[in-house]
This record gives sequence, C-alpha cells and structure tokens, in this order.
Amino acid sequence: MTEGFPLIGELPHHLVEQAVRNALAEDLGLAGDLTSQASLPRDATAFATLSAREPGVIAGLRLAAEAFRQIGHGVSFEPQVADGASVVAGDVVARVSGNARQVMGAERTALNFLNHLSGIATLTHAFVEAVAGTGARICDTRKTTPGLRAFEKHAVRCGGGFNHRFALDDAILIKDNHIAVAGGVAKAYAAARAYAGHLVAIEIEVDSLAGLEEALGAGATIVLLDNMDNAMLRQAVALNRGRARLEASGGVTLERVGGIAATGVDYISSSQITMGAKPLDLGLDVQIA
Repeated sequence: MTEGFPLIGELPHHLVEQAVRNALAEDLGLAGDLTSQASLPRDATAFATLSAREPGVIAGLRLAAEAFRQIGHGVSFEPQVADGASVVAGDVVARVSGNARQVMGAERTALNFLNHLSGIATLTHAFVEAVAGTGARICDTRKTTPGLRAFEKHAVRCGGGFNHRFALDDAILIKDNHIAVAGGVAKAYAAARAYAGHLVAIEIEVDSLAGLEEALGAGATIVLLDNMDNAMLRQAVALNRGRARLEASGGVTLERVGGIAATGVDYISSSQITMGAKPLDLGLDVQIA
C-alpha cells in the first residue's frame, strides 16, 4: 500500500459482535443450516481456504472472524493478511478449520461482510491513487448502508481514504436547506458559531463564488464547494487565498476526481466509494476430511 495512508483503527468489539449476531440470526433462522444438517455427518471436519479471485484491498477480517467464532466452539479462523492489505487473484486471505456444519453455517455471513467491505476498500484505493501527488484527501460521506456505517467507514480507511463525520452529532455541516431556512449563509454560520462548543467543527456548504465570499466574510474555516465544475473550483481556490480549508463534493466520480484534485482543494468527498462499490470476489473453498 502507498505510504502516507491513514492509520486503520480497531473496530469496537460490541459493534462487531452485534452486527454478526444479527447477520447470523437472519441467515440461520429458526431451524439452522438445513442443507449442512441433512448432508454432512455431525462430526465431519472441514479445512477451508479463503482466497482472492481478483485483485483488491482487504477489509472486514474482524467481522469474518467473529462469524466463525459465534457459530460454535472450536472453529479456527487464521488470517494470512491484515485489513488494508493489497491482494491479487490466488492470494490466500485466511484459513478456516473446524466442524464442517459450523464452517458452512458461517461461510456466507463471513463472505458477505468481507466481499462488501473489501469492495469499498478497493474502490477507495482507486480514488486515492487517482489523486496521488496533489495533496487532496479522499473522504467518505454519510451515504452508507443503514446499520453498516462504522464498518463501511472502516473500509474507506483500509483503502487509504479518510472519514467525514460519522453522524449528525459528530460535527456541524450547514447545508443548502439549513441556509434557506436560516435566511442566508452569514446568518446560518453566525447562529452555528453562537451555538457550538469550542471543540465542535463547523463546515458550511456553498454552490457559488458569491456564497464562498459570504462564508469567508462570516469567518468560516471549512467550506464545502457543492457541485462546482473544475473551472469554478479553481476560481474558488484563488478567491480563498488559503483562508479556509476547501472541500469539493457533488458529482465526484473516479473519472473526474484527478481533475478535481488538481484545482487545489483540500478534501474531496464522494458517496461513490461507499454506495457505488462492487463487492470484491473472495471465495471459500472447503475440503471435507
């Protein structure tokens, strides 16, 4: 992985445990894995290799390990790489062994988490590579799968991106509808400054150079430039003269992101990296002993 990537934090265990418990309950239902119960001997042992079938970046190993831990006693999950690792087709990601019925019962839950989150990490990595050398940071948004936000944002970090706010109580982001109700950029920003504690970050969204001027005049230190083309983004950077940190957002695609970064903005946020990522193809191959 490229040097300078952000540190990847540990996922809180209680979130991992709860998410996996819910996922296993959804898949096993009331009667459990009927196929494995019907076709596999009770005491059969399975040895499985979890491998990459295409290149990508791995994320979600904690969730996969928890799925095999919760399914029953004695199932061993041994990662061969860490979250954030780049893999190519054929690379072994983990080895799993234990009671065959239990291994098969947790297989899909483990793979669903791994495939989905590794897909996000892989796409994020592509965005990060596309802006390499510009100084711009790739950030996620709150557009995430309900119930999976912490894990999807973890996957963004695994791919080299950075996290925007996690929730509405994380920071103040004054958007166009807030501005419309408050009566203007300056009024909305002044009200937020009067309300916020000294440790609460305040960002305000604008969609024009006039709006940027008003935000800077109100004392804004972080400004989101919404749906501006590259020419306007360059003008905004020049107008700003380093007074505030600038974030470009809206219509950000992998094809556009390099040009956006070249305008000189500090951050680029995109929902594509969480909402538009294709799952990474990882598979579990089992031999029954």
